[in-house]
Amino acid sequence: MLTYRFNEDELYIKEIENGNDVEFNIQFPPQSTLMEELKKIERHFDDNRVHTDVLFYVYPNHEYRVIVRHDYYTDFVLALMKHRLLQSVEWKP
Repeated sequence: MLTYRFNEDELYIKEIENGNDVEFNIQFPPQSTLMEELKKIERHFDDNRVHTDVLFYVYPNHEYRVIVRHDYYTDFVLALMKHRLLQSVEWKP
């Protein structure tokens, strides 16, 4: 199981299991510069050959809902780390 930490001053992430998917609710405060990094992650997953791996939905007030297939969960979390939305990622037994 992957665990991760993020800076709560820069964003808030809530993860919810939903059948074969994991839903991430991600919200940014207005001053956060990390929204642009999330858009880069979205472009990365939009440009690959699998169109149903990670789906992004944008809501008002700097809020995003991201639906991730279980088999792309690790890829998505590591992309969050790569783009510095997360402070750490760790495998837990």
